[in-house]
Amino acid sequence: MFAAADMLEIFQRHRGNALVIPGRGGRYWNGISEIPERDIPLGDPAMGGHASFAFGLAEARPDEKVVLFDSEGDVLMNLGALATIAELKPRNFYHFLMDNESYATTGGQPVPNATNISYAGVAREVGYASTHFYDDLEELAGDMEAILNEPGPVFIHMKIAPEIQNLPIGARPQWQTRTLEEVLRDVKNTLG
Repeated sequence: MFAAADMLEIFQRHRGNALVIPGRGGRYWNGISEIPERDIPLGDPAMGGHASFAFGLAEARPDEKVVLFDSEGDVLMNLGALATIAELKPRNFYHFLMDNESYATTGGQPVPNATNISYAGVAREVGYASTHFYDDLEELAGDMEAILNEPGPVFIHMKIAPEIQNLPIGARPQWQTRTLEEVLRDVKNTLG
């Protein structure tokens, strides 16, 4: 397992001009991203919503590389999205799954069957073009550039160290620096 922030630092070095939906990595990504006008932090939508949004963006903008940082809790809430993504095969879609084996944002409850599920295996079986699994940061760092040059959809399952949040949601430090309206305005201005 490795820290989400460390993984995002490595990704930033290889990001290029990709559109990024930071998902559950948003609280770290805001301090790492070097082109925030190409970031789409959605905050905390209904669980499972990040994949469908990112997929829709990839379909709407096939000329743009779209990268999502998702969580296993979100994927479990919307497994059907994986099959749809695989069927329509967006070549510009990169689906990073941060698996910490817990619902860390709601107090650390264990994800059912957490140690036995191969999310990369699920993605492979539904038809993602390429799948990867990493529990070693150095190995991921060595492969990151090649992964981001593969034709999508690409699914990258990563074992992330849990960082449990026990404060009530309203009492947590706010990591978002822009409102949703500002995010959408910035993206529209950037994409034209």
